[in-house]
Amino acid sequence: MKPSIGAMHWDQRGLRVQDRAFRSAMELRYQVYCVECSYLSPDDYPDGVETDEHDDAAKHFYAFDSQDELVGYVRLVRPDADQRFPFQSHCITSADGVKFPAPGRAAEISRLMLRCDYRRQRSTRLAAVAAGQACAVAPGVRRDDASKVLLTLYRQMYAYSRANDISHWYAAMERPLARSLMRMNIAFRAIGPQTDYYGPVAPYLASLQEVEAQVEARDPGLFAWLQQAERRNVKPAFVN
Repeated sequence: MKPSIGAMHWDQRGLRVQDRAFRSAMELRYQVYCVECSYLSPDDYPDGVETDEHDDAAKHFYAFDSQDELVGYVRLVRPDADQRFPFQSHCITSADGVKFPAPGRAAEISRLMLRCDYRRQRSTRLAAVAAGQACAVAPGVRRDDASKVLLTLYRQMYAYSRANDISHWYAAMERPLARSLMRMNIAFRAIGPQTDYYGPVAPYLASLQEVEAQVEARDPGLFAWLQQAERRNVKPAFVN
């Protein structure tokens, strides 16, 4: 199984909001958080871009279509100076028997989202996005492409994590998304109760070692694709 959408990982060192890809992502975040779902007030972002205190230290990943337009975005946030992640300010962790990784070996998946026309059914609110970004369009619109974009973003995060000694991912996500990822053999374990954090979400944890073992056993083609190095300096595009 090889998703037919391309993507590129962009190095964020010294990146400014004026950068085209980064600004497009901040505009998408504004559209989702401030306009579509009303989690944040548009008045607080008069320039039409949504940013926060975690962006400078985060690593940002993008997916584009054949017209070079942004269709998907996600970031990985590392622990702050107090060795805490953003989700810990909103979610409670209470899973018995869970061995939590050292903060320096983990990252939080954050602001995962797709452009509105790539999302799934309105009735299920599953938009192949996490933490409340679930304002969807009519059923059937780009439904297959949504999962491909999602896998592409996860592939980029996986490559970056393996290159930077990150062994675990945290995420605050809706339960339908966690189930969808499970069907794609990307298994997250719930580590706390549901709470209201940009929508009804629960905290989850994934071990990359366990994800690798499960994907390799159940979908060798996808595992081989995950192992391939990202191609840089190549325009990402759909492959017919």
